[in-house]
Amino acid sequence: MTELQSSPEPLATGESPGEISGNYKITVFELENFQGQKRELTEETPNVTEEALEKVGSIQVESGPWLGFGRQAFCGEQFVLEKGAYPRWDAWSNSHSSDSLMSVRPLLIDSHDHKIHLFENAGYNGRKMEIVDDDVPSLWAHGFQDRVASVKALDGTWVGYEYPGYRGRQYVFERGEYQHWNEWDANQPQIQSVRRVRDQQWHKRGCFETS
Repeated sequence: MTELQSSPEPLATGESPGEISGNYKITVFELENFQGQKRELTEETPNVTEEALEKVGSIQVESGPWLGFGRQAFCGEQFVLEKGAYPRWDAWSNSHSSDSLMSVRPLLIDSHDHKIHLFENAGYNGRKMEIVDDDVPSLWAHGFQDRVASVKALDGTWVGYEYPGYRGRQYVFERGEYQHWNEWDANQPQIQSVRRVRDQQWHKRGCFETS
């Protein structure tokens, strides 16, 4: 369900996100197609290559979801890693701008419900789009522009994409408030598609592609 509104509604402050629960396990391999040295991880790891690996060539997510980063210490481009196999770097990167994955952490899933508010301007101002329990491959198709400058993730975990069809750089929104696009590490306020982060048992691929 999606809904456009012209002005934001207040959100109660002081809410704290739920605790990460459940088992998380991911295996990173040095070479493509799950070959070479490997490392099994069950918790956040600021440098996945500090033991035995020179790089990450493929990934197997046994339980998750996880969030990967292009640089150490959870910095750089973000990659959502849901349950499933990623035989080479372009299976987890929709922007295809970097083949590096240097740090990972479990993604907080605190609710089976999903609700998010997107705002045209920083500080939760301007036009507003509400999305409830839905994936939106094109904000334009729902009458909203590609400018998203602030976000309130009210329920569930979401990922926004730079381009329609779940393409381009990924921006993850765990439950909370994001007053400015700098808070999700974007260099411009551009999001054109949004989807819920869920286990890959419902989806064939962790990173969505258009046909």
